[in-house]
Amino acid sequence: MSDTGGIAPNRHLLPGRHERPSVADPVAKTNPDGVDFGWVMQVTFVVTILVGSPLVALLSTTVDLPTWGARATFAIRAGAPIWLTTNVAAYLYAKYKRDETGGDQTTSDAATTADDPDE
Repeated sequence: MSDTGGIAPNRHLLPGRHERPSVADPVAKTNPDGVDFGWVMQVTFVVTILVGSPLVALLSTTVDLPTWGARATFAIRAGAPIWLTTNVAAYLYAKYKRDETGGDQTTSDAATTADDPDE
C-alpha cells in the first residue's frame, strides 16, 4: 500500500484522483484596511429583515395585489430601495466610526499598548 500523504483514497473510482480527509479548513482571519464590508453586508441583511420586511408588509396594505406575481413584484420594487438605503447607511456608519477611532490601530498594537508600563 502506498503512502498518499494524508489524502484519502479515491472513493468515486476516478483514475488518478485523491480526496482529502473530511476535515474542515481553518477559518480565515482578516484585518481589513478601511471599511469592513463583511460587517456592512451582515448588518444590512439583519436590519433589512427586521425593519424592512414589516415596512414592506405595511406598505402592501395600501395596494391591490391580486396575484402572487403582483405580490412578488411589489415586494421587490418596495424592498430594493429599503435595502439600498440600509446598505448605504450601514456603510456610512462604519466609515464614520472608523474615521472617528482613527482606524490605524490593529489588534496587535492594542495588545502592546495595553501592556505598556509607562502609561
